[in-house]
Amino acid sequence: MAQAIVQTEIGGPEVLTLVEVPDPVPGPDEVVVRIEAVGVNPIDVKQRSGKRPLPPIVAPRHVGFDGAGVVTALGSGVRSVAAGDRVAIRDTRGTYATALAVPAAHLAALPENVSSAEGAALAIPAGTAYQSLRSLGVGAGDLLLLHAGSGAVGQAAIQFAVAWGAAVIATGRPATHDRLRALGAIPVAYGEGLEERIRTAAGGREITVALDNAGTDEAIAASLALVADRDRIATIVRGPDAAALGIRAFSGGNPVPLTPQELAWRAEALPATIALIAEGRFSVEFGPELPLAEAAEAHRLIEAHATRGKIILRP
Repeated sequence: MAQAIVQTEIGGPEVLTLVEVPDPVPGPDEVVVRIEAVGVNPIDVKQRSGKRPLPPIVAPRHVGFDGAGVVTALGSGVRSVAAGDRVAIRDTRGTYATALAVPAAHLAALPENVSSAEGAALAIPAGTAYQSLRSLGVGAGDLLLLHAGSGAVGQAAIQFAVAWGAAVIATGRPATHDRLRALGAIPVAYGEGLEERIRTAAGGREITVALDNAGTDEAIAASLALVADRDRIATIVRGPDAAALGIRAFSGGNPVPLTPQELAWRAEALPATIALIAEGRFSVEFGPELPLAEAAEAHRLIEAHATRGKIILRP
């Protein structure tokens, strides 16, 4: 029997339960992956708690979307991977598990010099950052204002923007500023006087684009004050408010779904980021590694903002 983390009700971390489930069997165009590492994301916490509403739970709801492991079985029609291949998983519910059936189209190959933990840390944060910056047209000559630069999405966004020729001002707590500088951003602390500190960091340059990963009124106000073109201001947190603010939103509770092109960019991000890691041009900041059975503790740590870096579960 395989094992998986499920929930049968909305609630605190304690609703997450480790249960035995039937060993997965691949359907057409699917493979079974033996999971070696699971990436824990804030969206997992929001869905578990009901902060990001989903349809009512009518059967045990499996948790998680990001992971990495080894292909163990192939369904009919699969030609892109083989048994024994190391892969990263994107956009497949239920990665908090020891094994999972996954559409072959939702896999990216992991080269030997990219770890399972790195592969599991990428799909949602790197996909969100990559698509958001592509949608905003970030490139050479831009000065990007990035709120919450030290989170997983923020760190990915800094690295993509720098690689594409943009300069970055990133907000964050002072304790994160060394990391932000190491990634190539100019760090600015949160708090009263934020707009003026950002202006100082810009040194007279025009801030041409802004991405909000924080969702605070302070972040939104600074973006509106400093970026002239509201079509180049976006949030991934305040989706329900974006239209009234006159800015763009990508997921984050946005009632407007992502476009086919935006979904394609999110899919493109996983293999693109893996390639950058293999070339030594992208890095992931890791937090604690916990056993799969301690998924509830991982959620507690995220809710309490008690750790930095990507939390990884190990089946």
